[in-house]
Amino acid sequence: MMLDDTIAAIATPLGEGGLAVIRLSGPEALVIADKSFQPIGKSSAIPSEALTHTIHYGKIVRNGQSVDEVLVAVMRAPRTLTREDVVEITCHGGLLPAKLVLDTVLENGARLAEAGEFTKRAFLNGRIDLAQAEAVTDLIHARTELALTAANEQLAGKLSQRINLLRDDLIKTLAHVEAHIDFPDEDISPDTKGQLVNRLERGVQFMDELLRTSNEGQILRRGIRAAIVGRPNAGKSSLLNQLLGRDRAIVSPIPGTTRDTIEETANVRGLPVIFVDTAGLREAGDEIEVEGIRRSRESLAQAEFILHVFDASDALTKADENYLAEFADKKRILVRNKMDLSARLILPKGIDAKIMEVCCLTGKGIEGLKDTIKELVWAGEIRAEMLQVMINSRHQEALTRARKATQRTIEALLANETLELAAMDLRIATNAVGEIVGKTTTEDLLDSIFSQFCIGK
Repeated sequence: MMLDDTIAAIATPLGEGGLAVIRLSGPEALVIADKSFQPIGKSSAIPSEALTHTIHYGKIVRNGQSVDEVLVAVMRAPRTLTREDVVEITCHGGLLPAKLVLDTVLENGARLAEAGEFTKRAFLNGRIDLAQAEAVTDLIHARTELALTAANEQLAGKLSQRINLLRDDLIKTLAHVEAHIDFPDEDISPDTKGQLVNRLERGVQFMDELLRTSNEGQILRRGIRAAIVGRPNAGKSSLLNQLLGRDRAIVSPIPGTTRDTIEETANVRGLPVIFVDTAGLREAGDEIEVEGIRRSRESLAQAEFILHVFDASDALTKADENYLAEFADKKRILVRNKMDLSARLILPKGIDAKIMEVCCLTGKGIEGLKDTIKELVWAGEIRAEMLQVMINSRHQEALTRARKATQRTIEALLANETLELAAMDLRIATNAVGEIVGKTTTEDLLDSIFSQFCIGK
């Protein structure tokens, strides 16, 4: 990637709105903005003459024609997002004004930014590390306050600080081992070897603590999928509406109303849960319902847990028994709905699942069901310090490699194997830990991470 050119992109979502922001970054950002911007009023100045971190009123001019009234924010390096000169042009919202302003700065010398290129430049210029860069996209996609808090903690460098301390310890141990390789006549004394092993064992223990946060971290970042299943007309769509707090699915006394799967994310005690309302599981009456039931089965296979809904006013059927047996291997909650009616449903004894009673008509029991869902997917209390070090799947993979290599190093030292083997594994561990914060990385890895960003970030 070229860092000597100037990039530009629309930094706000496309579509109609009150405002849109076009962002420029690079060595020619001020010059390009000068060519595009005409200040209005005595207090406004062209960007190249403006003080840093100031805002100026004027208009964007293209081929002698006024494009839009704008506010231009001038931010000079290094106190900027990318540590380069940055100009942000705020124009009226809508597809056309933003596009015309972007076209103007592109014609005047800027290049259209690639996905995530602004954040990538911030990383390459040393303003943030790789873990902090990933936190930017976590922040954008956060669907609950807990997810937002975890992203902010990572963006503030809380995870990076701990990773860097771990890496420093590994480097110190590696330097000690390599020093003895360079001077083979000086054996490592038992006391020194014991200190090295203790330091590495503390590192393994710390890695284990981080690895234990991986499941929770992935739940906060991507959510957890829950399929709502049961016989037609048991109240699945009504339950979805109650969990969402709004009418999303069509509710009807006619069996088979839901012909396709419906996915919506709800905030359940701070956790993003993706509820999938499925078509009633029964013998299909037509081709459309056949496809709906096929998709329901597919959703069931992908779900981490299920809410199995029963009509408490109806006796247990053979179909209910079949589904109870079919879902026995899944994490599940059995939901007895329609508890406002005379209860006729008797569930078999010995089922390994929590049974909750609700009335989707009045909402009774829904809050208790939410508590049960939270307990099923997240063991224990959600503590503030946990949110500081929630690792993602990339971190998990790197830490797993680092842990294995560190453990091999410990075993090699205790077994008095050649120090070259211990040093080789220590280098593997150090590099793997360094990948998390970007101290050791490849262009392919960076491309993979930043390609997931939107263009304006």
